[in-house]
Amino acid sequence: MLIGEAAVLRPRAAFAQSHPKKIPVVGVLWHAANAEEESVFLDVVVKAFEDLGYVEGKTIILEHRYPAENPVRFRTLAQELVEAKPDVIIAVTLIGAIELKRLTNTIPIVLVLGSSDPVAAGLVESLARPGGNVTGLSVLQIDMSGKRLALLKEAVPHLSRIVFLVDPTIAFKEDILKVNQASAEALGVSLWLEEITGPNDIEPVFSKIVADGANGLVWGPGGLLFVQRARLGAAALAHRLPAMVAVSEEVPSGLLMSYGPDTSDFFRRAVDYTDKIIRGAKPADLPVEQPSKFKFVVNLKTAKALGLAIPQELLATADEVIE
Repeated sequence: MLIGEAAVLRPRAAFAQSHPKKIPVVGVLWHAANAEEESVFLDVVVKAFEDLGYVEGKTIILEHRYPAENPVRFRTLAQELVEAKPDVIIAVTLIGAIELKRLTNTIPIVLVLGSSDPVAAGLVESLARPGGNVTGLSVLQIDMSGKRLALLKEAVPHLSRIVFLVDPTIAFKEDILKVNQASAEALGVSLWLEEITGPNDIEPVFSKIVADGANGLVWGPGGLLFVQRARLGAAALAHRLPAMVAVSEEVPSGLLMSYGPDTSDFFRRAVDYTDKIIRGAKPADLPVEQPSKFKFVVNLKTAKALGLAIPQELLATADEVIE
């Protein structure tokens, strides 16, 4: 049974009365507004616990919180989870992790971060030796920018002007932009940044970038961009813009391709970390992991809709082709 954002964690005494053996409680601070918006990865997390032998409500309690990309709600729900004193909290975003770390140095926190450096953010002392109560997984995506742009250029050789879309709340966006611009320059294309702050920005931004001569799009991980993937995909198709992204789960929405870590595998590994902590491991002794599995996905349906012929040599290197 999944417990929605309105639910309040029950006191530990209540658990003790209804369950003779103490049941571990795991909080999860997501980023979207509800379970439906998070379903792609929420389902992965729930199944990962089941695969480890946990039974929801009997051998584990999962408390999910959905802040709807709202900084105030991140803080409020982080406070709610910390005050309930769960055994572990999984933090799916950098802003969520920072809020949790600000509130507790004792409750273990497991990171699932995209395009964020937990050392620079002050969450851990080092990747190898986190220290304190925080560990988990982090994707340092900056060095993948060149690979993504090169794949997009190979698929669409006529590309000359690319827009880099960002959620303005992500950390280190200026550093990420610089790396993308350097990679674009090496490929002989221009690249500039446009921000998406909410769903109402999508159509105006897409109309503007087409008027400015853009003929391609790229973006990395970001909670808002992931949640709005259906609208972004529809807008990209409507404006005939081939798009390269980092998260493969976004591609079926009408985007052309993705290259990046296997995000579902990342969430499964975060559950493995949580299980280790439940069984007695200390976060300080568990190194922060980087991705070990990467996926290149090509959407041939989108390619056909855009009138693009993806080179067979490129398709042969794809891990997944959507037809």
